[in-house]
Amino acid sequence: MTENGRPEKAPAATDLAVELEECRDRQLRTLADFDNFRRRTGRELAAARTAERDRVVLAWLPVLDHLELALSHASAEPASLLDGVRGVRQLALEALRRCGVVRLDDEHGPFDPNRHEVGAVVDVSTTPDPPPAGTVMDVLRSGFAADGRVLRPASVAVSAGPQTGTPHTPQTAQAPRAPQTPWTVGRRPESPRPEGPRSAGRPAWTPPGTSP
Repeated sequence: MTENGRPEKAPAATDLAVELEECRDRQLRTLADFDNFRRRTGRELAAARTAERDRVVLAWLPVLDHLELALSHASAEPASLLDGVRGVRQLALEALRRCGVVRLDDEHGPFDPNRHEVGAVVDVSTTPDPPPAGTVMDVLRSGFAADGRVLRPASVAVSAGPQTGTPHTPQTAQAPRAPQTPWTVGRRPESPRPEGPRSAGRPAWTPPGTSP
């Protein structure tokens, strides 16, 4: 209705056709933008994977170089070969550190189920100064974490702790209690009353059902 109370005129067919064409155009533009976004995101993800792969490979190439160098000197003295293996191990740890990975050892510390897994239990009850139960005694396999997340828990040997037994406390023997009759159960012991002139000459009371 208009302000004058007259009914509004229905929109012309040409106006509806123009509006429909505009909606179709906006829909096609939205679909095209989404398709471009999907393709661009795919290219960016592929480039990120390639860059991450290259970074890890470049970090581990020195380890491979030193392994080949150690193999080429396999006929050398055992001491020098051992030093070379230790150097390769240090390079491997450095490569992991450059990738954001840290090593979890925590030897001689308390066992943490979020960082460790039990690989062995050590009996320390016979040692002079045994550590508390659940102490990490040795690292059997190193664990690693990255960005505060445990990638692999460390397999450790924990102490079983000293074997403490519960001392036996002997119980004190109690004197046997006198048997109770149905007439004495739940009654307080009464002190004997002196015989007075009122009780003289009266017969003794007997429980019902018993013969005098």
